[in-house]
Amino acid sequence: MNLFALGGLILGCTCLLLALLVSIYGRSKIHKIWVLFNLSVGFWGIGAFLIGISNNPQKALFAWRIAHIGGIFIPVCFFHTVCIFCKIDEKYKKVIYVAYLQGFFFLIINWTNLFMSKIVTIFDSIYYHQSAGFFYPIFFMIWVGLVVWGHFELIIYYKNNSGAIRNQILYLFIGMFVGFLGGTTNFLPMFNINFYPIGNFTIPLYCLIVTYAILKYQLLDIKIAVTRTGLFIFTYSIVLGIPFFLATWSQPYLFSILNDKWWLVPLSLMAILATVGPFVYIFLERKAEARILRAQKRYQNSLKQAAIGMTRIRDLNRLLNLIVHIVTKTVRISHAAIYLYDERSEQFLMESGRNIGSNQPVSVSKKSTLMIWMKEKQQALVYDQVKHKAEETPNVITCELEEQMRTLNAAAIIPGLLEYNLGGFLILGEKKSKELYTDDDLAVFQVLTSQATLAIENAKFIQESRIMQEQISHTEKMATIGTMADGLSHQINNRFHALSLIAGDTLDIIKSIDGLEVSVEVKNVINQIKYAMERIKSNVVQGGEVVSGLLKYTRSGEQGFDRITLDQIVDGTLAMVCYKIKLSEIDIVRNYSQYNPNIKGNLVQLEEVFFNLIDNAYDSTVERRLLLNEPGYRGKITITAEHFGENLRIKVEDNGIGVKPEDQKRLFTPFFTTKASSHKGTGLGLYVIRRIIVENHSGRISFESAYKKGTAFYIDLPIYK
Repeated sequence: MNLFALGGLILGCTCLLLALLVSIYGRSKIHKIWVLFNLSVGFWGIGAFLIGISNNPQKALFAWRIAHIGGIFIPVCFFHTVCIFCKIDEKYKKVIYVAYLQGFFFLIINWTNLFMSKIVTIFDSIYYHQSAGFFYPIFFMIWVGLVVWGHFELIIYYKNNSGAIRNQILYLFIGMFVGFLGGTTNFLPMFNINFYPIGNFTIPLYCLIVTYAILKYQLLDIKIAVTRTGLFIFTYSIVLGIPFFLATWSQPYLFSILNDKWWLVPLSLMAILATVGPFVYIFLERKAEARILRAQKRYQNSLKQAAIGMTRIRDLNRLLNLIVHIVTKTVRISHAAIYLYDERSEQFLMESGRNIGSNQPVSVSKKSTLMIWMKEKQQALVYDQVKHKAEETPNVITCELEEQMRTLNAAAIIPGLLEYNLGGFLILGEKKSKELYTDDDLAVFQVLTSQATLAIENAKFIQESRIMQEQISHTEKMATIGTMADGLSHQINNRFHALSLIAGDTLDIIKSIDGLEVSVEVKNVINQIKYAMERIKSNVVQGGEVVSGLLKYTRSGEQGFDRITLDQIVDGTLAMVCYKIKLSEIDIVRNYSQYNPNIKGNLVQLEEVFFNLIDNAYDSTVERRLLLNEPGYRGKITITAEHFGENLRIKVEDNGIGVKPEDQKRLFTPFFTTKASSHKGTGLGLYVIRRIIVENHSGRISFESAYKKGTAFYIDLPIYK
């Protein structure tokens, strides 16, 4: 067996195995054509093997005809594969059809002397066909034309694309170029070029490379792939080549020393080199990749260092801006953005971005396919991979993922996970170098995002704690004012009393001069002064009532529990609440019987409960009026009551804006407020109400609410026995 036969055998077995592999794992159109391509190359390899072992010209000619069964269709299947890959198969549909027709024509001519008929011996070991037929030069020109055309279309497609697809095109182009370059060595003797047709050894390599490119989309960087392939060829050329040449050139010398045992020397040398070869290959591979990926390793280390330092940052906005700045600058990508989950809106909101376009979405629903997929799979997504899957095996999920990633302008998305919950995600644009996001990149970004998520949670906790401290401080100030109310009211009442005395004395003086004869002008002035004094006295009385109401509200109710009626609570509440809200803007309906049983309770504390409920209901109606702008809308608060076991169940219902479903579970949480502005509420009202009803009165409180429709609170208070 000569080298030509050995190369053909390896080529045939490899390509037939690849055809089987692709037919099993591939289902798309390009996979089917690539199966035909591998079968064509496999036929060529089997034919080359039969040529190499032929012992006469007649057998060799038959073997050449078998080889050309595959050789005729190699360029046709190659061109068809390129057209499908470059999405131009519809454009060149007629060309592909004609290419297959000419292939079948030459397949028939192949078995006649019009194709080839003469066999000559080359290199003293190979029976080579001599082109004597009329049609063979025509076939060869078409063969070369299809190959060149296919490579030209790959170049155009490469220029019009970016990202991972360019890497895949490089695999195809370089793999095909190397393979066809090796394959052309089979034709050189036909042009009287004395070059041994050793190219069959390179063809399996390009078939492997291209098959890998077609079956797998997110590919290894082409520089690394070529380096690994080159090192592999270099290493094993030495491992196999040295023993081979030793056996070929040194056989006479070795035979003279060892006689018929001469083969032990090349065999032993091959065993030693085969043992050492893998270690040499691994060593060279690591050195070469470390040099190629130096820049990538550098920014990956920078990202790891940044991830460690993020947990020290306490300011949330500064932290978010720092993350997108580090990512875009270190990795040199076009843009980056951070989205965080917002519980109130049930959406992921964009909190920070760098180099973001005007069309960048500001929010993403948690119910979107993309968010659900990331929460379930907890893996990073690369757009080119998703797009490829959507094109090759389209289904609802992959198509929606592709569309949503495209809308987000995301070349890659890294989920931010905290205890298996999706707290947010990081959007990455394309690398400015047009390189791929490798598995190492995604692993480093995942570490960075996990650390960032933890740091963000810490910053949010600190921010919320700071707000809570401010609210507590504000509450303490209000409580202090409440404890001072007794003394302040006494001082204010003294001033009111003094004003009342001054006004009364002035009126008495005016009355004493009523009978005096004065001019009309003076009498008008006296009447104006009299009117002013009367207004002062009236306002003094009203001011005293306000002070009494405030004093009554701020006292803690040391008088204890007593028999009280619902009317007493409502009357006292309205007397106080009228100084905070405009009762003229709302209807308050008492829809309960005057014969309801009395309540056992603390009047001051229950007035505080109803004060907060009516105040909140009023704000809710105002918010609905401003938000919905409904014609003829008017706020309404309805108070009803009914006997409920040993309790009196009181219902306070409004037709305001209501409470959103996501806020309802937090309604009684301290410092949580649903009011439109945080300045309008401290978030303590309902918390205090619950404590007064449940802890002080051994009652119950619950609520029902529908957003944009209204809210109803149910209060159960014990009946006085």
